[in-house]
Amino acid sequence: MDLVLEAADQHLLTPYVYPAGWPEGEPCRQLLSLFVITNLGALALYLLFGTLSYYFIFDHELKKHPQFLENQVRREICYALRSLPWISVPTVALFFAEVRGYSKLYDNIEDSPYGWSGVFLSMLSFLFFTDMGIYWIHRGLHHKLFYKRFHKPHHLWKIATPFASHAFHPVDGFMQSLPYHVYPFLFPLHKVTSRGLSLFVNVWTISIHDGDYRVPRFLRHVINGSAHHTDHHLYFDYNYGQYFTLWDKIGGSYKSPTSFEGKGPHDYLRKLREK
Repeated sequence: MDLVLEAADQHLLTPYVYPAGWPEGEPCRQLLSLFVITNLGALALYLLFGTLSYYFIFDHELKKHPQFLENQVRREICYALRSLPWISVPTVALFFAEVRGYSKLYDNIEDSPYGWSGVFLSMLSFLFFTDMGIYWIHRGLHHKLFYKRFHKPHHLWKIATPFASHAFHPVDGFMQSLPYHVYPFLFPLHKVTSRGLSLFVNVWTISIHDGDYRVPRFLRHVINGSAHHTDHHLYFDYNYGQYFTLWDKIGGSYKSPTSFEGKGPHDYLRKLREK
């Protein structure tokens, strides 16, 4: 995150926002800057990619499904906009630790003992590490001690739209993002790669709520896509994973998506039309 903060300082904050006498490396200034940048960035990613997905990918026929709520899109957006600032508070604390040099993020390819292959391997390990972490955190949030208070609000959306992607209770949203933020404190990661993965994570989270169930047939039971996550919203106890089906299969919570078996939301709507 220090790359983003450095760019903001150089092009905007130092010359136009903060007093000239307030040093860029001063902790209070860094915390304030990170809070603003994190919130604006999260808002921009959510609204930009959520809107693009909603208008160009999401099948609006799904809005005719009986379980699609009245004013649902507006409610999803409002819930997300209320939650994002609260989610950002502990997130900024972790970003601050990154900026102060406590993580294993590095600047140059030469700083990795494995060069470019290390960058590539770190991307793969990031995906598998975070997929594992999110699986267990997500599954834990379905426990009766936590579900009603923290995770149930996200399950209001049985037939989700892309705007449901960030419509979490703040505790739920932060807990499910925690593996992303923990990774660079445990494993080396290139700073630019880190920002690229952050963008990917947000886009992926939107994509598994977009109602587009298409995936190459040979990957249907490997990739945890929108079809799998739709069944999670509908049936609760299945398909907790984020990217892959591996941990659901290990944990006994994998369910072949009903959409792949002709029993999904689109099939239900088709049968309604035929009656």
